Amino acid sequence: MRLTSGMFSSNTPEYETPNELYNALDSEFGFTVDVCAQSHNAKCPYYFTPNDDGLKQDWSKHICWMNPPYGQEIVKWVKKAYLESLRGSLVVALLPARTDTRWWHEFVMEADEIRLIKGRVRFVGYGPAPFPSCIVIWGISSYSDKPKVISWRQ
Repeated sequence: MRLTSGMFSSNTPEYETPNELYNALDSEFGFTVDVCAQSHNAKCPYYFTPNDDGLKQDWSKHICWMNPPYGQEIVKWVKKAYLESLRGSLVVALLPARTDTRWWHEFVMEADEIRLIKGRVRFVGYGPAPFPSCIVIWGISSYSDKPKVISWRQ
């Protein structure tokens, strides 16, 4: 499958998480809320839509799944994930591995764990992403000094 031009443009900043990847992480963490969802792509029964504005919600009592909108908005979501972890939430996020960005160094490097994904994620409805991805986890007590590398293929 060829990439669509949407992945290289601002036509949409939202890419649905592949079920296989989400299910593997959900079986490990047991998510209670999808903080960045639409009704048609929510991964948890309880979720925040753009109308709910997840950035204004309290995540502190939840085990959160986050696949944020990519693009300019991502920094707000990554910062929120980090801050909510300081308030007691566990946040697991699927993010582009943008190690050259300020948000990566300010917030992702404060995570408890970074899992690099081998290969490219195939977002639902798209071909392989044109960028590397990772799983970032804030709010767990078992800190690893080396990121785990996981292999995941669709």
